[in-house]
Amino acid sequence: MRGITKYIILLFSGSIIFFIIFAYLLYQAFHISSQVNFDSVFFVPEGQGLTLTSRYLEEKKLISNSDIFRFGVMFKGEDNNLKAGEFLIPAQQSMDQIMKILVQGEAIQHSLTIPEGWTSYQIVEYLNNIENLSNTVEKLPLEGSILPETYNYIHGASRIDVLKRMQEQQRSLLKVLWSARDPDLPLENINEVIILASIVERETGLSDERSHIAGVFINRLRRSIRLQSDPTVIYGINKKGFLSRGLKRSELNDSNNLYNTYKIDGLPPTPIAHPGRASIQAVLNPMLTDDIYFVADGTGGHAFAVSLDEHQKNVREWRKIEVTKNKLLLR
Repeated sequence: MRGITKYIILLFSGSIIFFIIFAYLLYQAFHISSQVNFDSVFFVPEGQGLTLTSRYLEEKKLISNSDIFRFGVMFKGEDNNLKAGEFLIPAQQSMDQIMKILVQGEAIQHSLTIPEGWTSYQIVEYLNNIENLSNTVEKLPLEGSILPETYNYIHGASRIDVLKRMQEQQRSLLKVLWSARDPDLPLENINEVIILASIVERETGLSDERSHIAGVFINRLRRSIRLQSDPTVIYGINKKGFLSRGLKRSELNDSNNLYNTYKIDGLPPTPIAHPGRASIQAVLNPMLTDDIYFVADGTGGHAFAVSLDEHQKNVREWRKIEVTKNKLLLR
């Protein structure tokens, strides 16, 4: 009986010693710096577990042994706390340091910019071509529902989630701007504001003109004068917001185009693009002006007029500029 007891004691003692040695070696291996002498970027997809993450770290030679890394992470109770995202791993990091980066670190932020005046077609095409986003946007968002802005995202983020964030930004902005609107506007609701702001956005790229152009359109609406805006006609043709050619006379005379503001009274049925903050503010607080006409002036801006005679004079000047430009192109 004594022999059995002695054997059990020796076995137990040996197990403890083995465990202590194993734990010590594991600790050493887990905390020793790697031989990687350069910074690396490591990506953890959403939902990827510890086993795969350990394997990919070893494949990229960021760690020496995936099993040691996995045991070390589990021993520290962090196996369910690894984040998804793209992380910067500095040179010569130990497994312990890498674990802390994946658990506590901030994922690398990427950014994308939606230009003011883009249509839903352009935005979805752009998003679906960004390689480090996931999912696919298949349905075009409502025109005017997105705030053109620069947005941050992490590698592997959902395109649909990014799109929803853009729409939420727009809703939040509109709540603020709508409360500060000119109370005498001939616009019944925020949707009509976005429609007109989208037209202003497509009419000019000059920040100091937006309020003036908004004032012209407001004057036209008050006097029941048709808006006569070329960008609305273009949008009605293909919903993309652009043509690879100029408008045809037949298109300007097309009464079947519901967006043809040469033929319809008031506003078109929906926005024709996604207007930026400045264009929305311009419509909500337009310039006080008597002007009801404008035409391109050849400098990137527009010539404004109160009377039709003055406007026709500006149009003749613009046509002279066009003829001169065409002659230069033919040389």
